[in-house]
Amino acid sequence: MSADTRRKERGVSSPDRLDEPAFSGLAQQHRRELHVHCYRMLGSFEDAEDTVQETFLRAWRRRETCAGRSTFRAWLYRIATNACLDLLARCRPEPATGGEVRWLQPYPDRLLDELPAGDADAPETVAVARETIELAYLVAVQHLAPRPRAVLILRDVLGWPAKDVAELLGDSVNSVNSALQRARAGMREHLPAERQDWTGGEGDAGTRELVRRFTDASVATDVAGLAALLRDDVRFSMPPTPGLHVGRDAVVKNWVDDGFESLTGLRAVPTAVNRQPAVAFYHWRERDGAYLPLTIDVLRVTGGAISEIVIFHDDQFARLGLPERLPADGTR
Repeated sequence: MSADTRRKERGVSSPDRLDEPAFSGLAQQHRRELHVHCYRMLGSFEDAEDTVQETFLRAWRRRETCAGRSTFRAWLYRIATNACLDLLARCRPEPATGGEVRWLQPYPDRLLDELPAGDADAPETVAVARETIELAYLVAVQHLAPRPRAVLILRDVLGWPAKDVAELLGDSVNSVNSALQRARAGMREHLPAERQDWTGGEGDAGTRELVRRFTDASVATDVAGLAALLRDDVRFSMPPTPGLHVGRDAVVKNWVDDGFESLTGLRAVPTAVNRQPAVAFYHWRERDGAYLPLTIDVLRVTGGAISEIVIFHDDQFARLGLPERLPADGTR
């Protein structure tokens, strides 16, 4: 949030006295950061969208409770967190036996870019840190029970004081601190061991070259060329399809068994999701006379090799701002 916006917010001494359009306008200024917060809690872009809508409905209905709170934004975060916890209490999906999160959905960088830089102490400054939005982090978070999950995100991502988290959850500070320690232990169990050595992401020159080689080999359906780009312990999944394949041999076997080598007519468009490099692949359809969406391959790069590939299907293209089709000449 910009300094100007914060001044305006502080100038609204009683948001509960605003009419509905003015109240909605004030709340909408926080939509993107609240959406990212709910996305971390839930792992699903669609569920986050619904939960933000529920947050705004609850905020309007309970606007009289805003008076005396630290800031309007913090009040909205409280409502959003509780809305997420309510949803998880009604229906908490469990990660599959292999550890994959089948409801996982990508978050486009173009929407993350809508968040202002803010000041160092502003929640959204930390909220968009790459290491807390990447898919591996999202997967690890989804393995935590809901309340420790909320504690971890509020404390370690948003930087809330323990007493504020305790107030939000109706718990003691000691309980919050205990939940945080359990959550951190759970994250260590499910995060990749080499996490501190991750590369600089899409902007890193070595990563860009690796993504180019991955793209070329994929379009050519060159399995041997792709295999040469993978780490020995590479992980591969395709949510919501069941199955987590670990190790170069297992991943390559899966591709061969699925008939990847016989696939022809691919075209690729570079993109980025969750602050990770990604490639959108299109498949030529003669009947349509165009290349239509096929998959989005999201890559994690470690030590100059691909350490993880998460593939999402064609239904995610529109949300990611990708074209619905590519013409025969390849222009967009």
